[in-house]
Amino acid sequence: MNSSDLHGVSGTPFRQCVLISTNVSNFEQDNSALNEGKTIAALQPKIRVPVNFDAFVKEKAVSDQFDIATLGGGCFWCLEAVYQQLKGVRAVESGYTGGRVPNPTYAQVCSGATGHAEVVRVSFDPAVVSYREILEIFFTIHDPTTLNRQGNDVGTQYRSVIYFHSPEQQEIARHVIAEMANVWDAPLVTELSPAETYYRAEEYHQNYFRQHPSQGYCAFIVEPKVAKFRQSFASKLVD
Repeated sequence: MNSSDLHGVSGTPFRQCVLISTNVSNFEQDNSALNEGKTIAALQPKIRVPVNFDAFVKEKAVSDQFDIATLGGGCFWCLEAVYQQLKGVRAVESGYTGGRVPNPTYAQVCSGATGHAEVVRVSFDPAVVSYREILEIFFTIHDPTTLNRQGNDVGTQYRSVIYFHSPEQQEIARHVIAEMANVWDAPLVTELSPAETYYRAEEYHQNYFRQHPSQGYCAFIVEPKVAKFRQSFASKLVD
């Protein structure tokens, strides 16, 4: 497999890390603030506490039998859109982890100064879909050979990374990475790290593709990845 299997031709859109680059009117923000000349940072929530995703899942009355996968592979809109269509997945959330600054905002993460990666946290039923399958899909829908980059999205926040939650997940990830090294035609740069403090991303990032399928980035970047997933894993789609 090579990068051209995932990336469009030169000139395809990339997701600029500012609210203005997407359709601000669709965001859950006070648009009058833009007219008043407020900065992007002023539109962000002032404080967000770390999210205990296990508690988040339990609060949604999901069984304790469900596992968690935390993955970073470029824009979290792409990964979220794919895993929401996977059979056995009960919840997908976009967020930030792996950084140095508490309560990071989207603008701060995009600056690259906080060290965070954009990630999704996936709650799944291992009796329906295994962690190995979660990772096999992960390596199909993003390019694990480009350091701190996915297509035209460039920056450490877009790095390829697996955050494991148990020694078992760590071992499975090691095996899958080794196997995928024989599939791709360039060296893999995917990081394997223990799960760190996690912060839920701003609300307008959640369910982004579902809410904005016609937005430029979604139409040209997210949709092709979703289509590739649906074609490659047709038997794994939700009913």
